[in-house]
Amino acid sequence: MIRILGTIFAGLLGLAFGSFLNVCLSRWPAGESIVSPRSHCRQCGRTLTWWENVPLVSWLALRGRCRTCRVWIGWRYTLVEAAVGGLWALQAWRSYNAFFPLEFAAGMMLLMWVLVGLAVLDAEHLWLPDAMTLPCMVLGFAWWLLQGIQVGWALHMPPTPWDDAKDVGKRLLAILTAAALILLIRWLYWLIRRREGMGLGDAKLMAMLAAWLGLPGALLAFGLGAVLGALVAVILLVIPSARLDKKAWTARKLPLGTFLCIGGIVSALWGEPMIAAYLRWAGF
Repeated sequence: MIRILGTIFAGLLGLAFGSFLNVCLSRWPAGESIVSPRSHCRQCGRTLTWWENVPLVSWLALRGRCRTCRVWIGWRYTLVEAAVGGLWALQAWRSYNAFFPLEFAAGMMLLMWVLVGLAVLDAEHLWLPDAMTLPCMVLGFAWWLLQGIQVGWALHMPPTPWDDAKDVGKRLLAILTAAALILLIRWLYWLIRRREGMGLGDAKLMAMLAAWLGLPGALLAFGLGAVLGALVAVILLVIPSARLDKKAWTARKLPLGTFLCIGGIVSALWGEPMIAAYLRWAGF
């Protein structure tokens, strides 16, 4: 019963944080404050009433349109709220089953909140802001340190300073390696095509994923993101309307960061069993 109530509470809290994330996603690209003014229609400027700000419910009640000017609000608002609420509920359910400490679940929820936000920003604006990736990378590193300390004390095996130094060095190397992978691909693409193929934001995102998930988790996220991006490119290739202008199609940019974020979410939730299954299949 406690597990069910905790899952419901986490899902409802996720809906609220998803609603706040929508405010950030709408205002940050425009350089607006996320504090003031109050939530309003971005077309007619009317301030929204309290019942128009209820996550998911308000969008459904209004049928996705502003009550005054009837402008289409868009699917992004409800998808972001549903994604954060669903991911937080799933994480709460899994954490209770595996007896993870509260700090672990809270950290994973924060990571998913950030990844959903970055996925949308890159999909809509091809933008992965340093204000999100760099602080989250530092938080991920601190969160990983906290988990290691807690596990050591729980097993009555507190790590020695030498063990701490080795582990910290390995994690920092993982962060640098993950970023270097994107930088290497970016450099090779420039050598071949003589134009930029990936932004530096993708490298910082990979470093952030390595801080939270370690190098294997970050590489799994990269592999999943690359496969997903390739599938989207193939779909666009076979759609006749998408390739009417061949020059425009070849110059079209796909949001790699969005695919990396989706891969990161999958890796955070199911990365360990997926990596273990691959190693067994490969004979390691």
